[in-house]
Amino acid sequence: MVEPISASAPVAAKRAEPGSAAAARRWPRALDRTLMTAVEICAALLLLVEIIVLLAGVICRYVLHAPLVWSDELAGMLFLWLSMLGAVLALRRGEHMRMTACVARLSPSRRAFVDTLAISASVAMLGLIMTPACHYALDQIPILTPAMEVSDRWRALALPVGIGLMLAVGLIRLAQVGRRRDILIALAMAAALSAAAVLAAPWFQTLGKANLLIFFVGVVAIGIFSGVPIGFSFALATFGYLSLTTTTPLEVMVGRMDEGMSNLILLAVPLFVFLGLLIEMTGMARAMIAFLASLVGHVRGGLSYVLIGAMYLVSGISGSKVADMAAIAPVLFPEMKKRGADEGDLIALLATAGAQSETIPPSIVLITIGSVTGVSISALFTAGLLPGALLALMLCAVVAWRYRREDLSGARRTSRREIARLMLVALPALILPVVIRTAVVEGIATATEVSTIGIVYASAIGILVYRQFSWRRLGRMLVSAATLSGAIIFIIGCATAMAWALTQSGFSQDLAALMAKMPGRAYGFLAISIAVFILLGSVLEGIPAIVLFGPLLFPIARAAGINEVHYAIVVVLAMGVGLFSPPFGVGYYSACAISKVNPDAGIRPILGYMGALLVGLILVAAIPWLSIGFL
Repeated sequence: MVEPISASAPVAAKRAEPGSAAAARRWPRALDRTLMTAVEICAALLLLVEIIVLLAGVICRYVLHAPLVWSDELAGMLFLWLSMLGAVLALRRGEHMRMTACVARLSPSRRAFVDTLAISASVAMLGLIMTPACHYALDQIPILTPAMEVSDRWRALALPVGIGLMLAVGLIRLAQVGRRRDILIALAMAAALSAAAVLAAPWFQTLGKANLLIFFVGVVAIGIFSGVPIGFSFALATFGYLSLTTTTPLEVMVGRMDEGMSNLILLAVPLFVFLGLLIEMTGMARAMIAFLASLVGHVRGGLSYVLIGAMYLVSGISGSKVADMAAIAPVLFPEMKKRGADEGDLIALLATAGAQSETIPPSIVLITIGSVTGVSISALFTAGLLPGALLALMLCAVVAWRYRREDLSGARRTSRREIARLMLVALPALILPVVIRTAVVEGIATATEVSTIGIVYASAIGILVYRQFSWRRLGRMLVSAATLSGAIIFIIGCATAMAWALTQSGFSQDLAALMAKMPGRAYGFLAISIAVFILLGSVLEGIPAIVLFGPLLFPIARAAGINEVHYAIVVVLAMGVGLFSPPFGVGYYSACAISKVNPDAGIRPILGYMGALLVGLILVAAIPWLSIGFL
């Protein structure tokens, strides 16, 4: 579950805080407010400039037939700055992906101490990597960009500046929420562990591949289950492995992080996140939901069918599951509760509908998997539609059974005239996902270019058609999109560095040899992959799992005779099942937070829906045509 690290500071400790301690906390609060205001303004402006630059590139290329050769280069330079500033905001807001399922079960005082340890571990990682990041940026000075012919240091400087700002934010958070005794203990533990690790370096170098278990299993697991953000856990383990067991310059680790974060394909992530916020603000999502409700709202389980269908449609616009759920739940849940629906069943269906729509383009996970494995994104967009529809049908079957005795005395059948009116109102919104998919699949435009077109289209429809466009909210939406994308891209950078270290250690070759001995060849490998990614999806979240293991497993799948596109769809769906499965799945807790329902209420109802998803997933894995039949 994702939540601010400061949320667990015990109230009793605050009440007992002496006046001098309270006064000592005022300056960090003032510094924090000033620093974050500046970062928010810069991040919002960067995202706005990115949209303008990319839109100018699209217009010049497709309308004026005079491409701007420097537009992609400038967008790439600004993107790294946007990602690092977004990561700073995510750290400040507690929006870096982290697991709190274990920490949440502790008493308030123990939880406060563990949270202080988590912040201290993050600060330690940032402090350790700061010097290599500065050296890496200096190494980029002689390199000139091909189009604009400026030094690459102006782009690479985003890394030390972003790390430095995160370091400042972490220290301020420690001063604000940590108790002095907890901070001193955490610092003492960090110093002792660091000294022990340095002294043990010669011993680590004699262990060979056993170090992989110590650092990439032990350190990562301790970090994640202690509430350290997932990306920071990856980076800490990678830094420890490279510095203590190899002679690799640590600037190489920063370079691999830069490589993972600088892929221009990933620029579609903040743009689609912002597009998702736009469709909610402009009323486009509400219009689509109203139209679907007019079609089947009067039948038993009708609004549940609407929820499943709305997740399928809205996922074709935003690419962000949190944005999708936030757009749909507030519209449908009040009416569903009036009809007597159990709130536990509602969050269970919302979570599993999020899982079934993971492969609906323009899924951020599909964009990520294409960027790290080289699989065609247009092929992934085509392949994801039918498996998503199959899983939606499986959920509908469970809904039909559960709601077969629903009381429809308060339901009203919508007249044909009203349905036609609602369809006309929803038509501009319904066109958008079709345009996005068609443009990418047919090769008319890239995913990044289409996202800019979608932003302009949604803005125009909101202003001219629906007359719902709040200029006051625009700044907050830009900051929110930058924050979420910063958290995602930072994890991708850290996971890329960790995946490189694993590959250099020979782990990928050992894994390939092990998989080759598995019985069943292709189907055996698919079965193992499903189990692994369900587990990884629930513990690591989807994107870190994809970035970390995608480059390792895809070559093995290819060698086993499995189509890469088919394998990608199976992996993404398996990851989605894990991501939205209690008790660890972060997506499940996001659904609960959006719905404002206690997570315990959905544990039993979700079992039936998850069973349906697993059956659908097995069918998709067993029948490759469902994924690649239309390629």
